[in-house]
Amino acid sequence: MKHIHYVIAGCVIVFSCNRSRPSVTQQAWGEADGKAVMLYTLANSNGVSVDITNYGGTVTAFRTPDRNGKQANIVLGLGSLNDYLAGHPSLGCLVGRYANRISNACFTLNGVEYRLAANDGKNHIHGGIRRFGQKVWNADSSSDDVSATLKLNCTSEDMEEGYPGNMKIEVEYVLTNENELKINYTAVTDKTTVVNLTNHSYFNLTGCKQNVLGHQVIVYADKYTPVDDENIPTGEILPVAGSIFDLRKWTVIGDVLTALPKGFDHNFCLNSGAGDPVLAAELYDPESGRLLQTCTTEPGIQFYTSANLNGSKKSPDGTAYTAFMGACFEAQHYPDSPNHPYFPTTTLNPGETYRQTTVYKTGIR
Repeated sequence: MKHIHYVIAGCVIVFSCNRSRPSVTQQAWGEADGKAVMLYTLANSNGVSVDITNYGGTVTAFRTPDRNGKQANIVLGLGSLNDYLAGHPSLGCLVGRYANRISNACFTLNGVEYRLAANDGKNHIHGGIRRFGQKVWNADSSSDDVSATLKLNCTSEDMEEGYPGNMKIEVEYVLTNENELKINYTAVTDKTTVVNLTNHSYFNLTGCKQNVLGHQVIVYADKYTPVDDENIPTGEILPVAGSIFDLRKWTVIGDVLTALPKGFDHNFCLNSGAGDPVLAAELYDPESGRLLQTCTTEPGIQFYTSANLNGSKKSPDGTAYTAFMGACFEAQHYPDSPNHPYFPTTTLNPGETYRQTTVYKTGIR
């Protein structure tokens, strides 16, 4: 089979001459909360494909070629619905209502204090006990000549996990023929509330066979939000220059971790603003040649190198997910923003629409 190689933004994208139309297929995957769970496969014309389940909007696999054309999955995933139902560290799922942490599990809006679940010590993380990643979302799929799409929606009821307002959320996964996985988020509420959504995929460009310590990373951020011992922002916004957090040039992850043994779990303030998605971070595996670019409309990105993985979760082929097996690029607002008025606001009022777009673009170089 002949292939055509295009150079785009410094990487080589391989397209097959025998192009097929993008497609969406689905299979029954079990049941949760008395609702049917499906596994959807989005495929583009280049042979790139993504598996997503409506349980938690979870990306379970993302198959891309290496520089030799060999396909492999580049996200940490589990083999069955039962594996996800048994609990997991947010592998590939949608996170909300508030991604990341809220200090002391509370915030105040319009003079009213709202108490949340303290599920991270005394703090709140990733939306609480019953998270968006544990919901069975309504789903609809479609495809055309340029992309395959899975649309998900759900309603988070007033005071669910302590958050005010009935919130309606829609998330659209779009796999394009440019080898991009676009995630479009919208949300509306009938009462003033806070919202901060993200996808929590753990990327591993080796095909999830080795850890990511040999990966190289760039994060396009001049500043970051330092944290205390509980990973709660101190309230400062500091320059990365001259610190271990200066990732503005290609950096080998393992080399940096010699001075940061617990790895990264930090928010970077991106050199971007609202509008079209801009390049926020890049991840590269020299051995396979795979390149991942993260673009987003969000003001921040949580770069997490998965030091907390302990081997208890395994891939479908039995590979244990041990420390540093994945790198997360969680596009979002800053952690604990409701308690820091000078951080970009996460408040959503009735009549407004929350919008976010994040793009994970794959290629080789």
